Amino acid sequence: MLQVNFLRENRERVLEGLQKRNFKQLELIDEAIAVDDQRKRSQFELDQNLTEMNKISKEIGLLMRDGKKDEAESAKAKTSEFKEKSQNLQQNLKDAEARLLEILYLIPNIPYEKVKAGSTAEDNEIIYQSHDVKGLGEGAIPHWELAKKYNLIDFELGVKIAGAGFPVYLGKGARLQRALVQYFLDTNVEAGYMEVNPPQVVNEASGYGTGQLPDKEGQMYFINEDNLYLIPTAEVPVTNIYRDVIVDEKELPIKNTAFSQCYRREAGSYGAHVRGLNRLHQFEKVEIVRIEKPENSYAALEGMVEHVKSILMDLQLPFRILRLCGGDTGFAAAMTYDFEVWSAAQEMWLEVSSVSNFETFQANRLKCRYKSEGKTQLVHTLNGSAMALPRIMAALLENNQTAEGIKLPAKIAEYARFDLIN
Repeated sequence: MLQVNFLRENRERVLEGLQKRNFKQLELIDEAIAVDDQRKRSQFELDQNLTEMNKISKEIGLLMRDGKKDEAESAKAKTSEFKEKSQNLQQNLKDAEARLLEILYLIPNIPYEKVKAGSTAEDNEIIYQSHDVKGLGEGAIPHWELAKKYNLIDFELGVKIAGAGFPVYLGKGARLQRALVQYFLDTNVEAGYMEVNPPQVVNEASGYGTGQLPDKEGQMYFINEDNLYLIPTAEVPVTNIYRDVIVDEKELPIKNTAFSQCYRREAGSYGAHVRGLNRLHQFEKVEIVRIEKPENSYAALEGMVEHVKSILMDLQLPFRILRLCGGDTGFAAAMTYDFEVWSAAQEMWLEVSSVSNFETFQANRLKCRYKSEGKTQLVHTLNGSAMALPRIMAALLENNQTAEGIKLPAKIAEYARFDLIN
């Protein structure tokens, strides 16, 4: 969430940044400033009113002491008027604060200076590609057919148990999933990330803290009786560890990694691009989260990009890295890099990771700060997938199919304890 003082002091910069995103509600900026002005006026009048009321209350005591009962009663009548006015002003203040928060929740983050304007994924910048890519040629089959052929994943059984988008992994398919999770976690820990095992559900405050609410409320599964949400990513509970916390400067940077199930409705997703593992309602993912000093956050972002890149190199998958344009950057992010792997049988790119810097946007909502030289200020938060499982699994199956079976990369074979699926 952007701070209203930032909107006020950097109005033109904010409007320019939001135009990069193709944000259509630019009038919210001036409305937020106007509501904040109203809030300040109500606070000023309330303070004045309370000061005057306290002054009269002291006078009543003196008048009563001096036996001036009539004057004391007259002063009491004035006090009642001031009390009523204070109640009205307090309500006005409360309404203005609520409206201001409501507006600020609707305004996305401002893109970083390197982020280019753009409307769709077609405007994203390709900054790295590992291989020239092509299809596997005649006889290559997509991962959902490979999964059935080798009895790795049963999509129909998932439909029977839960519905579409909830696959059941079997035999070597389940073992391969477990091997990937363990490899990702071990690699992250070796890179200095502390492993965390967070809750798989979060409360409303946590959803607002990282920006999932109210922006993505329709995509989250809600447990009505308990007022809890199933997590869409481990980013949410892990980052909320630091909600309402003043971090010791000596503890920075903070680096966490976590494995979790992820739950997303993905409402309205249809067509060939959602077949098989391409888009699911439940999937597994390993996340990395960093809490940084503002001056270090973009160097940290580049470090996270290199880390995810090294993982994909180990997996020996063709991949590319994109810097997202303003229109394709997520609501809370200032800058995002997407990683896509090549699906050889489908002949299309599949996103497997997003690595983002949120600057102070989440920290302001979370009230996550650190103290340096006696001054308290907001941290920068970052997170990324390292990695999301379904599309990695799809690409591994499709890119490694041979006449003998599916040959796993050496690093994953070491974890899975088998190198061939046949």
